[in-house]
Amino acid sequence: MVQQDLQELFEINLQGRVNGAVETCRESFHRFHKYLNFSHPKLNKAFDPESCGWAFGMNVFDLLAWKRENVTSRYHYWQEQNVDRTLWKLGTLPPGLLTFYGLVHALDRRWHILGLGYDPNIDTAVIENGAVVHFNGNMKPWLKLALSRYKSLWEQYVNYTHPYVLQCNIH
Repeated sequence: MVQQDLQELFEINLQGRVNGAVETCRESFHRFHKYLNFSHPKLNKAFDPESCGWAFGMNVFDLLAWKRENVTSRYHYWQEQNVDRTLWKLGTLPPGLLTFYGLVHALDRRWHILGLGYDPNIDTAVIENGAVVHFNGNMKPWLKLALSRYKSLWEQYVNYTHPYVLQCNIH
């Protein structure tokens, strides 16, 4: 959910990198080795398993740098390399980590507040001051198993009388 004006993001100097994103190194499970099979020679020779992951939920892309670095072809390359699922099992984050390796400029954490779908201990002030809040994790606010502490953040924007919402049986 976007909570603040994002205009400043358009002015951030990505220092020649393709992707501006919030790194997730503070969360122990967001290191490359948690997503990728580093016993595979294509990975263990080219990537650092302790490399910091980054959040896919809110990114700023320099499209000229994207073209220069041939990002689309890189992504397709890694997808093709994993046709047998020996580099990673499932998900969109692993090929993204490989594709954008060395091409991510770290954004200030206030731009993207993570964890509202798994972490019950995010400071209220951090959430209130965040530009974008992200319900990443399994406990999405529209599910019964949602973290009740954060559910009202999302519910304030839901039109429960909308026909599509009524069809989804969201409560």
